[in-house]
Amino acid sequence: MRISALLLAVGVLLPPTLKAQDSTRADTTKTVTKVTIPIDFSGVVFGNYQYQAAAGPNKNQNKFDVERAYLTFKMPAGDRASIRVTGDLYQQTASGSDSYYKGWVLRAKYAYLQYDFLKPKKSGDWGFTSRIGLLHTMFIDHEENFWPRWLSLTPVERAGYFSSADAGIAGIVTLPSKLGEAYLAVTNGSGYASRETDRFKDYQARLTITPLGNSDMSYLRTLAIDGWVYRGDLASKFVNGGSGQLGPIGTGLERNRYGGFVGIRDPRLVLGVDYAQRQDGMDTGANTAASPAGIADSTGRLVAGYVVAKPFRMIDSKSTIPLGIVLRYDQVTPNTSTSPKINTFIGGLSWDLTSKTSISLDYQEATPANGAPVAPTKTYYMHWVANF
Repeated sequence: MRISALLLAVGVLLPPTLKAQDSTRADTTKTVTKVTIPIDFSGVVFGNYQYQAAAGPNKNQNKFDVERAYLTFKMPAGDRASIRVTGDLYQQTASGSDSYYKGWVLRAKYAYLQYDFLKPKKSGDWGFTSRIGLLHTMFIDHEENFWPRWLSLTPVERAGYFSSADAGIAGIVTLPSKLGEAYLAVTNGSGYASRETDRFKDYQARLTITPLGNSDMSYLRTLAIDGWVYRGDLASKFVNGGSGQLGPIGTGLERNRYGGFVGIRDPRLVLGVDYAQRQDGMDTGANTAASPAGIADSTGRLVAGYVVAKPFRMIDSKSTIPLGIVLRYDQVTPNTSTSPKINTFIGGLSWDLTSKTSISLDYQEATPANGAPVAPTKTYYMHWVANF
């Protein structure tokens, strides 16, 4: 009883006591500590006006279009660790009568954690970085350092060889003496625009050598020689079996690519040459006793080259005339065992409004040859881009 009474007394007397103590400190000077979190925000917006000139139902069609807006946030996540999130704002083109399927949407293109195991102390030192999450595949983002993405997709991406980003894990090794870098990754294979669709993973690697990285000649200093490989599998359409089928097929269909690239990227002159091949397995038959399942293999090929030149700055490096010339040619062979081909030409003039904004007038044409089952396109563009 004495203990209960004591606790009751403390409970009654304590609140006024605390309140009194607080009131005596009400007029004291308060120290406010501000915590700042460094966030690196950047982005790029690009679009065009286009006019369709090819004969057919789309002839004379024209429109203003905002192709993409990339919004990138980077911030530290502790010592040696950082994160990057890049939002991709684009106009959805899925079919459907509901306007919901045709509006603007924002999705993640990159969203990964990066950890620097070995930070170069100075330019030209060894370095090793790892990433996990929604990250770059090994080659397309690298080639975008050479080819202006705001005019068109890079040759490999335009040909549909693989996606520019995917979910997975990657490691980047920086070679010493400015000799280049190596990029290794394991990804889902479905690309950043799709969820994972099967159990298989894609394995990819790129080795970039810059043999003249210490040259006194600026043109040669940026010379890059790349070799890359992409090996993966897709699930068979008979993976789950079905009524009347002989049973499920758990083996994957071959999905392999490899290629090489050579380029230079001086501010006055950019040159790039691509060569790539793809090998794809395809299901045949109906997986029944009357039509057993089989696999057909096909091999495709890509050859492409481009030049982006600033002629006045090539003549005089101090010239302030920002006129550019763009020329590119791609040839895609969907299957090397047959003759159809798709030839793409891009040509035009560009003008830098500022160091971060540009416009161009260009013509792009895709022409089927030898019976390729695609419609020809002829399009006149006015492209624009703004980096911030």
